[in-house]
Parts: sequence; C-alpha cells; structure tokens
Amino acid sequence: MKAVIVLSGGLDSTTCMGIAKAAGYQLYPITFHYEQRHECEVECARKIAEYYGVSKHHRIVNLSFFQQLGGSSLTDKTESVQTDGVTDDIPNTYVPARNMIFLSLATAYAEVVGAKKIYTGVSAVDYSGYPDCRPEFIESMSETINLATKVGVTSEEKLSIETPLIQLSKADTIKRGVELQVPFHLTTSCYLGGNAACGMCDSCRLRLKGFAEAGYKDPIHYQNESY
Repeated sequence: MKAVIVLSGGLDSTTCMGIAKAAGYQLYPITFHYEQRHECEVECARKIAEYYGVSKHHRIVNLSFFQQLGGSSLTDKTESVQTDGVTDDIPNTYVPARNMIFLSLATAYAEVVGAKKIYTGVSAVDYSGYPDCRPEFIESMSETINLATKVGVTSEEKLSIETPLIQLSKADTIKRGVELQVPFHLTTSCYLGGNAACGMCDSCRLRLKGFAEAGYKDPIHYQNESY
C-alpha cells in the first residue's frame, strides 16, 4: 500500500507522515518550494524524509509562480507577516489557492506511483482561518480528483484525501505525534523562517499553545529562549 504525503516540513504534515507509516503505508512525500518567505521548511522536509528513510520517494516541486502572483505576505516579501495574534479574520499569510494546487499535484504524484491515499495535515480546529483548511473544501476536492483522473474513472478503488488531524486541536496532534515518535525536532512552523522561530506569528503561537496544552516542551529553537 502506498500513500502520498503533502509534506511541508511543519508539525502537522510530519505527524501525518507518522500516522501513515503506523497504518502500514509506503511513504511518498511531496514538498512544494514556492519561493515562500519561510523556505527553510523545504530543508526541514528533506531531513524528515531522510528520518523516515524515504528520500528516494521524496519529490520537491518548484512552484515559483506563487511569488509572481503575490497576494500573500508569505510570497510577497514587501508585505509584513502579521504578528498581532490569531483573530477571526483571514490573515495576510493566506496564500490564494495554495492547498487546491498542492492537492492537485499530490494527486498527480499519486497516479504516477499508484497510491490511493493522499495525506494532508489540514486542521479546522487550531488554525489561522484559511478557507482551504475547512472540511467542506476537502470533501469537494475529494470528489473533484476522482472526476478528473484516470484512476478515478477507471478503478473501483477511488483516490482518497486523508485528513487525520482535521478535527484535532494542536495539543491533540502533538500528543498523537509523541505517541508515534514523530521527529518534531526536525520541523519548523515559523512564517518568518530563520534559524530560530519568532514565537509571534500565527503559526508559532498555535504551535506554542499546543505544546503547552499537551504538556511537552517544544524541541525547536526560538528567538526568545523563554519559550
């Protein structure tokens, strides 16, 4: 059995790697380099693939056009990343159509290698409010990929987008990852990138909150060592 993992190099996608491995799947991670501000996550993804012994199956896809399109503080470095806390508004770190494009390419990779499962670490609980993390989007995308692919229209076993974290809090995700010995020390979450996480962006705040609620110390480095 094979599974494609959308591997960003972050906490959630790496937990998905651990979950898929525990379920007995051969891992085929795919990572996207889209000239993101926090491109250090691509190197983290490489190390995570090495940790799981699947570097030969790991694909890193260049999507530099995201920077050409702009519209996000992660792809337009003239914009500042919001660091004023998680709110109900969609933050400027939202990258238009990112997950839709990522899942489309992960579907293509799944067809190529003969995988029927695509794992992605989206969460609709502790997240920044991105519209492409909602269950409604995943359900719609799951239907679309089976209408648009050869395997979807010719095989009895359809392609499936697996979202094991979608209803989990960040704390519960971390607890699950610890159970599975997921290498959180190799991950990054900070939107600003750099050798030490900022601790202030949405992603850092959600990560720190999750570790605190789970009762574990985050193993990565922060600019403020009190974290």
